[in-house]
Amino acid sequence: MLVLLMSSIYHPIAAQQNTNQKKTALLIIDIQEFYFPEGSVPLVNPLEAALNARKLLNEFRNRDFLIVHIRHNASSGGNIHPLVMPLENEEVISKNNANAFIGTNLLDYLHDNQITDLIICGMQTHMCVEAATRAASDYGFSCTVIEDACATRDLKYRDNTIKAIEVHYSTLSSLNRTYATIKTTQQFLDELK
Repeated sequence: MLVLLMSSIYHPIAAQQNTNQKKTALLIIDIQEFYFPEGSVPLVNPLEAALNARKLLNEFRNRDFLIVHIRHNASSGGNIHPLVMPLENEEVISKNNANAFIGTNLLDYLHDNQITDLIICGMQTHMCVEAATRAASDYGFSCTVIEDACATRDLKYRDNTIKAIEVHYSTLSSLNRTYATIKTTQQFLDELK
């Protein structure tokens, strides 16, 4: 009797939590070969970011959550990096703009799958990750950017060089609270448990 009572109490709660989690998707943006040391636009610490992205990817696969790989069309070095290579059943969306929603079916795909929450990582923090995050927030998605699963590079403006770490943190700072929640890989994975 107690077992039946307990199951009637806990199963609806577990089902509700599972339903909410199923409304979350992982967006892996532009983790492509041209951003690595041998590529045409090498970033600072792309390997570390890709390894963290792989941790997220593995967790989403284990939980059977939706995963969307975004890749920027490029004639050279445009392959998705082997560390985060998509499986056959995972959606891959190719784009020509920084904003992954422009000229693609990304918005329709997320709506068709009843997604409300996006976990976002990728390259470059200050370009395609930022553009997708701002657009997703404007479309009404709740966004979380995983800071150590993103990477960028030094930028030049006039005679000034802005170091990658400053570009990275200033971008995350501008996204924080208004457009997204910022977390580390470990924070996110710990909270998921």
